Amino acid sequence: MSTNRKLKSYLPIIVVLAIILYSAAGIDYSEAGNMSFDMVKSVLSGLFQPDWGYVYDGSGEDLLSLLLLTIGIAFLGTVIATVLALPLTFISAHNLWKSNTIVSKIGKFICNVLRAFPELVYAIIFVKMVGPGPFAGVLAIGVHQIGMLGKLYTEEIESMDEAPVESMTAVGANFWQTMFYARLPQLIPTFLSLALNHFEIAVRSAATLGLVGAGGIGAPMIFAIQSRAWDKVGIILFGIIITVFLIDAVTGYLRKKLQ
Repeated sequence: MSTNRKLKSYLPIIVVLAIILYSAAGIDYSEAGNMSFDMVKSVLSGLFQPDWGYVYDGSGEDLLSLLLLTIGIAFLGTVIATVLALPLTFISAHNLWKSNTIVSKIGKFICNVLRAFPELVYAIIFVKMVGPGPFAGVLAIGVHQIGMLGKLYTEEIESMDEAPVESMTAVGANFWQTMFYARLPQLIPTFLSLALNHFEIAVRSAATLGLVGAGGIGAPMIFAIQSRAWDKVGIILFGIIITVFLIDAVTGYLRKKLQ
């Protein structure tokens, strides 16, 4: 192997290392001196000795109540996104608009714009629009996932088997007949599987939206962190982990049934 070829093969590694070194050099390490062993010990001891009394106390502000609220925010946001992504998908799929490609380009552009911003950005916007609370979280997740699901649904329509559609068209079926009797029967199981997968993602997102006032478990978690109530932070993190594992197991089972 010549010297030029060796340089070309090592070039990506050199570039990555250069970026890492440049990023590391730009970090301000002055605050690292404030960290002490006692501080780390205090954090870890609190996290591993969670406040079990916070799990449920009947106040509506306990762990179980807020986790259920978080799941509700994620579920409703995903349902809204699943429904509203469908018409956007029909606009975006180029194989539905072969005679007018500009329509599909507009649809894909809208999907890209909607999914370009994370849920936290949408949450901040909607908190200012509708006020703090779960409704802002539902809107944030819903709007973001319209773009995410719209893109994935579009890809499924564009890559689907066109043979049933062509067979129906050959015997005189119109656009809507081929849509409801040839396309959707193939696509609905995949669409539902994608929606379930994004529901899992939405639960994780909803757990953080409370950090900006959009409801859910995030608000008490940030308050506990600010007040250094590490035992409360520990039980909240434990609850989020268990919730995510359970939802992952349930949605994974449902996705297998849809295959």
